[in-house]
Amino acid sequence: MTAPTHEQVSSDRLAPEGLAPVRTLTLGAAINAGLRAAMDRDPKVVLMGEDIGALGGVFRVTDGLLKDFGERRVMDTPLAESGIVGTAIGMAFRGYRPVLEIQFDGFIFPAFDQITTSLAKLHYRTKGKLTVPLVIRVPYAGHIGAIEHHSESPEALFAHTAGLRIVSPATPQDGYDMIQQSIASPDPVLFFEPKARYWDKGEVDSTRVASQLDLADGASKATAEMSKARVAREGTDVTLMAYGPTVRLAMQAAVAAAEGGVSVEVLDLRSISPFDYETILASVKKTGRGVVVHEAPVAYGTGGELAAHVAEHAFFHLHAPVLRVGGFHMPYPGSKFEHDYLPSLDRVLDAVDKVMAH
Repeated sequence: MTAPTHEQVSSDRLAPEGLAPVRTLTLGAAINAGLRAAMDRDPKVVLMGEDIGALGGVFRVTDGLLKDFGERRVMDTPLAESGIVGTAIGMAFRGYRPVLEIQFDGFIFPAFDQITTSLAKLHYRTKGKLTVPLVIRVPYAGHIGAIEHHSESPEALFAHTAGLRIVSPATPQDGYDMIQQSIASPDPVLFFEPKARYWDKGEVDSTRVASQLDLADGASKATAEMSKARVAREGTDVTLMAYGPTVRLAMQAAVAAAEGGVSVEVLDLRSISPFDYETILASVKKTGRGVVVHEAPVAYGTGGELAAHVAEHAFFHLHAPVLRVGGFHMPYPGSKFEHDYLPSLDRVLDAVDKVMAH
């Protein structure tokens, strides 16, 4: 698969020095710039992954970093995901802050045992004596016309395991901020990147997160902030809850619903584990209706967890049951059926109509 470089579609070069604090970047370029800033800040930050060096990764998110930081900090690895994660755990014990790239979402499963039975549990097993500051970047989700193992959304499988933080940026600003906050966090973080959104552009202010991380308690503040949801659009009738790849779809649905007189509030959840229930419950109690939108299958998914929590804690504020819009309970389909499988504008608006009908 050949993807355009972010340099080709971004209006700015990636080198941070000498650039204005506010730049227009693609999501991919923003993550690249965030990685660069973290590596400048801390010489213990190292990158590992398949083809991330000279090639710059399949999606070019690490483009140029090998040239500027050298092969001791940007390391191409064998095609062995379990070995990559296991090696990184050992490096974290020795004081490094490894940032791994899993080339495609479905390639993470050979490392599932390392992540869920070792990485997630080491802090607890040692009664807090050990921390494992490790970030696993995972390009995920669909809309790129690929097949299974290249377009899946496995976030719920990891969110089910205590001891991991699961986050997903939806905007270039969050891509830039949250990758640095994840690296600064003392906890292991799975950083799910919506690959179909890599070329979406937006303004990125590089000063705010830098000021935060310069504080004595910057890591603590960064960890707390990346776990907070964002009100992407205010509304009064329905709360649409989305993260990563479906935030843009939720915003489109809100615009379309407004033309029909329905005011939709959009929450960009940002963090999947933990969820920011304070913001979620405040919004649903205000609107009285909730719809969750994600690309992962609805069955046994994050939407079910959200719906259950809202029902338990905001039942008497609800005018309608919380509905879920997502993928179907089946293996990810071939590319020509992808658009039938993934949430669409029509399916989201249909859910909005249903909760409004109560």
